[in-house]
Amino acid sequence: MLCDICPRSCHIERTERQGGFCGVGTLPKLARVAPHYDEEPVISGTNGAGTIFFSGCSLRCVYCQNREISAGTAGRYITPYALSEEYKRLENIGVHNIEFVTPTHYIGTILESLAIYRPKLPLIYNSSGYDKAESLKMLDGVIDIYLPDFKYSDNSLAQRLSHCPDYTETAVEAIREMLRQTGDNIIVDGLMKRGVLIRHLVLPSHVKNSIGVMERIAEEFGTKVPVSLMAQYFPAGDLAEYPDINRRITRREYAKVLDKLYDLGLDGFAQDMESADKKYVPQWDY
Repeated sequence: MLCDICPRSCHIERTERQGGFCGVGTLPKLARVAPHYDEEPVISGTNGAGTIFFSGCSLRCVYCQNREISAGTAGRYITPYALSEEYKRLENIGVHNIEFVTPTHYIGTILESLAIYRPKLPLIYNSSGYDKAESLKMLDGVIDIYLPDFKYSDNSLAQRLSHCPDYTETAVEAIREMLRQTGDNIIVDGLMKRGVLIRHLVLPSHVKNSIGVMERIAEEFGTKVPVSLMAQYFPAGDLAEYPDINRRITRREYAKVLDKLYDLGLDGFAQDMESADKKYVPQWDY
């Protein structure tokens, strides 16, 4: 198939085990399948989110903390049927939901697996926010909760750090489509059952970018969409050529962004600074 499922629109002949920019084929390549307890409280609850971490990514963030899977090196290929069996296993463990992590390049095979077995739990689409709205329409009526990142309000920064000069407008269009599908958030007994929750990772030296993201969210989507402000950044990989992000964020930087979130009347969650620790990176042991 000539793949154009993500905004890269590679138009490369993507086979079962060979891909384009994402680095992976059409068969799902899994790096980890397990309950995850470190998401937002409305996602993890007490029993954890049933996370399925896919290998490959439509971004190439120079600071990626999950570079083993984003580069497509970790994990193993399975069939859509085997993927549907993992849904059953997670359900039997007692997780609150099934969470597809970095699923953009696997929309087709995820739909194929769900045709085999549809879990009786909310389905979560957890992505970088760099999604093609037209592709997301394929998930209308399928995905219950969208958990997109909104990384950049500054496209020049997006190009420098993630190789995507059109990130901001692409993410806005994608999130607008997500909101169209889900409508208002539904939370029952402290757990999200339907809706959209936007995440933003604060980067060191780039408070202006983060404040711009908060302003853009308020401008485009109002104050009904909760925002999860993330402080978990730590330098990952060789960042010698990126001295501006080759450190953790400071409390002052984080406080400035948090103040802007409050000033705009945005609701949501804020991570503790202590979350910036390598121990929270999962083991890619699938």
